[in-house]
Amino acid sequence: MSGVKAVALIIGDASVRGSLQFLQQPNGATHVKGRISGLSPGLHGFHIHALGDTTNGCNSTGPHFNPLKKNHGAPADSERHAGDLGNIVAGPDGVAEVSIVDVQIPLTGQHSILGRAVVVHADPDDLGKGGHELSKTTGNAGARVGCGIIGLQSSV
Repeated sequence: MSGVKAVALIIGDASVRGSLQFLQQPNGATHVKGRISGLSPGLHGFHIHALGDTTNGCNSTGPHFNPLKKNHGAPADSERHAGDLGNIVAGPDGVAEVSIVDVQIPLTGQHSILGRAVVVHADPDDLGKGGHELSKTTGNAGARVGCGIIGLQSSV
């Protein structure tokens, strides 16, 4: 099914705010695009987490979405969580313009990300290569500074 659209409104610490659109393309890949402001300048880990639960803020969104039970990695790695989308970059103004295309985050089917959460982290994702004890699970990306639940968007 092509043309399925979703949206996530990002809220979080202090002034972290944003909006992301998700569009599943005819080839099955999903394009994530949008803007997040209020971040510290630099790299921030960017992931799909398993749960669409924000009852305790971003901390209740669970672990990275990982239906195939793999280790954490970079978006281009074969060994990665489906939800591993690498890093986004905030400029000196604290704004990150997001544009990511990925084949492991469909909006339809068995491993759909609808109803799950997208999370922005405080620190860079080391893509599973940092040697830290958390590298193979979280990319050692630090605290969760913003998140939003991914929901279906009207086609009108």
